[in-house]
Amino acid sequence: MSSVKNYINENKNQFVNELKDLLKIPSVSADSAYKKDVLNTANFVLKSLKEAGCDNVELCETPGYPIVYGEKIIDKNLPTVLVYGHYDVQPPDPINLWDSPPFEPVIKKTDLHPEGAIFARGACDDKGQMYMHVKALEYMTKTGNLPCNVKFMIEGEEEVGSESLSWFVPRNKEKLANDVILISDTGMIAKDVPSITTGLRGLSYVEVEVTGPNRDLHSGLYGGAVANPINILAKMIASLQDENNHITIPGFYDKVEDLSDEERAEMAKAPFSLEAYKKALDIADVYGEKGYTTNERNSIRPTLDVNGIWGGYTGEGAKTVIASKAYAKISMRLVPNQDWKEITELFKKHFESIAPKSVKVEVKPHHGGQGYVTPIDNIGYQAASKAYETTFGKTPIPQRSGGSIPIVSLFEQELGSKTILMGFGLDSDAIHSPNEHFGIWNYLKGIETIPHFYKYFTEMYTNQ
Repeated sequence: MSSVKNYINENKNQFVNELKDLLKIPSVSADSAYKKDVLNTANFVLKSLKEAGCDNVELCETPGYPIVYGEKIIDKNLPTVLVYGHYDVQPPDPINLWDSPPFEPVIKKTDLHPEGAIFARGACDDKGQMYMHVKALEYMTKTGNLPCNVKFMIEGEEEVGSESLSWFVPRNKEKLANDVILISDTGMIAKDVPSITTGLRGLSYVEVEVTGPNRDLHSGLYGGAVANPINILAKMIASLQDENNHITIPGFYDKVEDLSDEERAEMAKAPFSLEAYKKALDIADVYGEKGYTTNERNSIRPTLDVNGIWGGYTGEGAKTVIASKAYAKISMRLVPNQDWKEITELFKKHFESIAPKSVKVEVKPHHGGQGYVTPIDNIGYQAASKAYETTFGKTPIPQRSGGSIPIVSLFEQELGSKTILMGFGLDSDAIHSPNEHFGIWNYLKGIETIPHFYKYFTEMYTNQ
C-alpha cells in the first residue's frame, strides 16, 4: 500500500476541489426550503461513487430523502465492508457569526492547521469524512488494491434523526448484508494522537411548550396576577438539575452503567490538558456533574441540555407584555443501557408533573436513538488499530465519544454487524457551530489510512 501516499500526492488538489464543490451545496435536511439542494447533494454523491469505481449505484427512495447506495463486489467469497455516512448538514445559523459564508468553502491556515483547513458547513460533519471513503475507494479500484467487497449507504437525514434510514434498513437486509460496518463521523484526540471511538451516547430530543393566558397581556395591567409562561418555564428547566448538576427526573439513572475504577483509570490515560480545554473555549472554568472529570462528563455520563428557548418579545426596543406561550428544545445524551423511548417518557411524565396549575404543558418528542459500545477484541477494531498504526506510527487509543449516531445500534440489531468508528475530525473543528472546518491534513490522512483497514480486515477475516 506504499503507493497510496503517491496517489494522494498526485491527486490531492483534485480531492480538495471535489470536496469544496460538495460543500457548496446547502444540504440542510432540517429546513424544507433546502429540499432541492439536499436532492442535488444526493446526486453529487451518486455520481462520485460511480466515478470512484462502484459497479452498481442507485438512489433508493424512502418516505423522506433518498439513500445513496453503491457497491463493488469483486468476489462473493471475500468479506464485505459496508460504509455508512450522511450527506445532509446542520443549519448554518447563526450566519452572522461565520467569518466566511457557510456554503462558500474557503481554505485558511490556522495554528493547528498550518497546511490549511476547509471552512464550510459540513466540512467535517460529515461531508469531508464521508468523502474520504469515496476517494479511498477510487485509489483502491484505480490501482488494483481493493482486497474485498465494498458497499456504500449514504443517507440524507442523519441530522434530523435518520427516520427514513430506520425504515430502509429492515427492508433491505439482503442488499446491505456485510461483515463489518465502517463509519467516519467521529473524531480523534489530536493530530499526533490517533484514537478509535468505541462508544457513542444515545439521544432523546424533545420540544416543550408552556401556555398561560389565551393571549399576550399588558405586563402592567396583569403582571403579578397571571402566570408568566416564560418565568415558569425557566423555573421548571432549572429544577431539572440539582446543586450537583445531577438530573432530577425520577428513574433517569436506573439503567446507567457505572464504570469500574479500573475502566475510569484507563480513560484517564488519554492526553488531556484542562487549561488548554478552557482556553480553547474561552471559559474561566468547567462545569458539570459532581464527582466526574471533564472527559467522563462528556462521554460516559448522561446529560440534559437546553438547546433553544424562546417566547414573548425579542425584537428591538421594549414591549411590555406577558407572553401567552414559551418554548424550549431540550436534548438528553444517554449512555448505553438507557432506552431513549423510556427516557423520553420519563421526561414527559416528570415535566408535566412539575407544572403549576396556572399553565398548560405539552411535551413533543422529536427523535432519538440508543447508545452503542463496540468491543476492542473483534477483528474490525483490530484492523482499524493496525491501519492507524501503519499511517500514524503509533497505536490508537480506544475512546468513548460524547456524540450520538442513533442509527448505529439499529445496524447491529437488523444487520448483525459490528460498527467500527474511524474518525479523523478534531474537537476544535466546530461541528454544528459557526466556522466549522476540517484540516486538509486530516482529510488526506483519512484517505491514506482507510485502504489499510480494508487490507488488514481482509487478512484477519480470511485467517480466522
